Amino acid sequence: MRINPIKTLPITSSSISIEGLLGRYVKSFPERAILVVTSKVIALCEGRTVAVESIKKEQLIRSEAEYWLPPGGHYGIALSVKGGRLIPTAGIDESNGDSRYVLWPADPYASAQKILLYLRRRFKVRSAGVIITDSTTAPLRLGTVGICIGHAGFNALNDYIGTKDIFGRGLKVTQANIADGLAAAAVVVMGEGGERQPLATIKNVPFVQFNRQKIKPRALRIKLSEDLYAPLLKKVKWRKGGQFGKVI
Repeated sequence: MRINPIKTLPITSSSISIEGLLGRYVKSFPERAILVVTSKVIALCEGRTVAVESIKKEQLIRSEAEYWLPPGGHYGIALSVKGGRLIPTAGIDESNGDSRYVLWPADPYASAQKILLYLRRRFKVRSAGVIITDSTTAPLRLGTVGICIGHAGFNALNDYIGTKDIFGRGLKVTQANIADGLAAAAVVVMGEGGERQPLATIKNVPFVQFNRQKIKPRALRIKLSEDLYAPLLKKVKWRKGGQFGKVI
């Protein structure tokens, strides 16, 4: 597998369309490659930003989150559920935002599909993929790691259920999360500070199963009743986003 980051000029809110950005910086794109795009640069291209002085961040989190918890802990950060993921502050970020809160794209899966169609049309490729990334943290672990919040053109999971391990033992629950794995690898290379590398191409991925079906936004979601961490997640009093103060 080879990951090639792409450096750009600074991107500000609504300063360029995503097609304009790709047209300027993506010069080639071969068959069976994947384009990685940060959620932040897509949000900036889509104008999904809010002036910092215009609203309190906690109010914005409540509005953007599916579910949220009041700020707390050592850093005073609000935890939330957004896009079916447990993530701090509903994905809202101020870094590299030029005094604006940068939200998630309105529909990361629609954005990924739009970019995929652009790549197919421009470069005449049949098998291609797109990953929209963000970064998050994991319980009991230091540091951030890249995740996929939207993808298109390939299967997010490689399903091993029903196959056998090297000793003949049947696998009952194993599904390899290809989308998040590739996102994590790409974000390490792209950087998370001032590198100005919001794009990357991933090549030589024989383990990726490309397809031409439109990906459903819930492709990676799991029911709470089936989640390994359900005993923890059910213990807290989540508040429903958009309905300030309502406890569920």
